[in-house]
Amino acid sequence: MKIELHEIKVRDLVKGYKDSGDEGVVAYDGKLDVRPPYQREFIYKDKQRNAVIDTIMKGFPLNVMYWVSCGDGRFEVMDGQQRTISIAQYFDNEFSFNMRYFHNLEDDEQERFLDYTLMVYFCEGSDSEKLDWFRTINIAGEQLTNQELRNAVYHGPFVQDAKKWFSKVGAPAAKIGGDYLVGARERQDYLETAIKWISDGAIEEYMATHAKDPNANVLWNHFQSIIGWIEATFVHTKDRLKILKGVDWGTLYKKYGSKVLDTKAIEKQIAKLLMDDDVTKKSGIVPYVLGEGERCLSIRAFTEAQKLAAYTRQGGVCKMCGKKFNIDEMNADHIKPWSKGGHTTPDNCQMLCSTCNFTKGAK
Repeated sequence: MKIELHEIKVRDLVKGYKDSGDEGVVAYDGKLDVRPPYQREFIYKDKQRNAVIDTIMKGFPLNVMYWVSCGDGRFEVMDGQQRTISIAQYFDNEFSFNMRYFHNLEDDEQERFLDYTLMVYFCEGSDSEKLDWFRTINIAGEQLTNQELRNAVYHGPFVQDAKKWFSKVGAPAAKIGGDYLVGARERQDYLETAIKWISDGAIEEYMATHAKDPNANVLWNHFQSIIGWIEATFVHTKDRLKILKGVDWGTLYKKYGSKVLDTKAIEKQIAKLLMDDDVTKKSGIVPYVLGEGERCLSIRAFTEAQKLAAYTRQGGVCKMCGKKFNIDEMNADHIKPWSKGGHTTPDNCQMLCSTCNFTKGAK
């Protein structure tokens, strides 16, 4: 890749700045594509955005930017989108800094801002070279998430349309599924989850296969089906949302989505489990009530004091095989299983050797 350092004045950068939303962002007299396909959405917070303006107003050096030559004097921003948009938005009076908009500055202050020199590397190379270089320079600063990198590699009509459903401001996915998803919409976490659900975790394979699809309608329809199933099956009041958020709904929907479930019985069981102090992993309640097993719940373990008391009471002898063992060779076991109403209390504790404990657990 050919790389050359150039000096660009802010006044030249902001000339012709235009943000057309989904249609893209341009600057530098319309010759700079500020948001090419491999770039993320604008994610700077106020503090980061203000830091860019403060750096310029004080005349301090701003980190170097990278533009990729597209031929005919046109460029794409490879690194520096967040800084570029911050600068252009301030010039366009979209936000204030230190309680002053750009148009409120004195003439000499405006000139100082516009005359600030940005250091920009012009880069020429193939698409694969551009992407490799982008990955390299992205290591520093605000790093891309895994899904943002996937969007870069597999950019095309599918990704562009998927962002409309899952990533943009006001995205429908956030409106109908925000209560059940974790992560940040703008960092592509919702999109990543949706593709994970439809692909059984094979996200990259799915994106590679569908990169040239004209839209993401199949993905969106599948997502809606899962959300509809969640809301038809589970009560989603405020006290329930804490156990509904972040569940692996894609896997559960695949296994149980077509089954007839007794929703009243499910709710009764959930209410009981929420009140059970022995259930230490409340987030596992939903998989458990659907049939995924007790391992989802992390039943409260016996304390070391309870184990020692039971070991002493038994004289170091395993309750099942009658052989004597050291305490570190034994496991605490519920005499009456938790699943049958037994609790993690001293009187329900017995010590079994590892072999007997495994044998009992396998039955």
